Amino acid sequence: MSLRASAAVHRGGATVNIETIEVGDPRAGEVRVRVRASGICGSDRHVLDGEWSVPSPTVMGHEGAGVVEAVGPGVTHLAPGDHVVLVWNQGCERCSDCLSGRPWACRHLRSNDCLMPDGTTRLHQDGTELFAYIAVGSLSEYAVVPASAAIKVPEELPFEVGALIGCSVSTGVGAVLNNARVAVGESAVVIGCGGVGLSVVMGLRLAGAEKIIAVDVSEEKVALARALGATHTVLAGADSIERVIELTGGGADYCFEAIGNPRTIAQVPSYLAPAGTGVFVGMPPEGTQVGFDVLDLCYGGKTLIASNYGGCVPARDFPRYAALYLDGRLPLDRLVSERIKLDEVNAAFERMRGGEGARNVVML
Repeated sequence: MSLRASAAVHRGGATVNIETIEVGDPRAGEVRVRVRASGICGSDRHVLDGEWSVPSPTVMGHEGAGVVEAVGPGVTHLAPGDHVVLVWNQGCERCSDCLSGRPWACRHLRSNDCLMPDGTTRLHQDGTELFAYIAVGSLSEYAVVPASAAIKVPEELPFEVGALIGCSVSTGVGAVLNNARVAVGESAVVIGCGGVGLSVVMGLRLAGAEKIIAVDVSEEKVALARALGATHTVLAGADSIERVIELTGGGADYCFEAIGNPRTIAQVPSYLAPAGTGVFVGMPPEGTQVGFDVLDLCYGGKTLIASNYGGCVPARDFPRYAALYLDGRLPLDRLVSERIKLDEVNAAFERMRGGEGARNVVML
């Protein structure tokens, strides 16, 4: 029996509409979740601004947490009442990439098509199919996802913190711990101090980096970066690279680009010391291409890597980040700029476009 729910539906243009939709029962291997919090993420903004293509109409949101409300046949590891964080990169769990701990590299994903693994959707409106953004659609009172995409977390974890673990935190912290594997005593620069960039800063602090340099155009954001573990901050400008080179004595061991801006992506090698590693964390618009001085890369022995979802294994990493938060070692609640209502979503996207705050979270 389907449930009616309020949801943020995108039908084109730069805004969403708050509409009533029908959310179906979970089928075999699925769960229905009463969403309690959903972050406002740059990936959603890419869709609204026409930079990424998705099917339409789409229930937006993918950074969510809530409570299991119903389970489908065959689900034994979750039960109604369990608190969960939702996964937007839903691997098939059968291919060589999934089985070797790289679910983010699964080549059989249906979530990128905004569909369940069986190629269908559980969302409808007056008999018309709706798509769930990246197979989550967390800007809705209810979501249906594969049981493997609902990771159980402690009940004492705040829902807004759980939502951020579902995307920005795992993306940023994971880029440090899983992809770059920064070692104690190394140096790093972080370009962009939104929710993902600040998560990178916290990941670097966990890893024991000696110098953590945060770069952003916003004084508010670099101040927050320092509070979360940055040892130095630089207001972005024409001399940003020179200032970082001076602070590090010749360039950083790592440079994390956490914006997805073509201009700052192209600058990454210039921030690096010889043998340094650049990590692309921020997601750019579709079709983005940038140029590098390849001779400089070769002479310097520099490495460039791309990070998808922080290289995370959700079943392993989500509970780990939750435990670190509850232990006081990962102050994720500091990422929440505002707690808002569903009908304030469009205003939150406008604030994001203006570079305001770290993360707005919709409380449902």
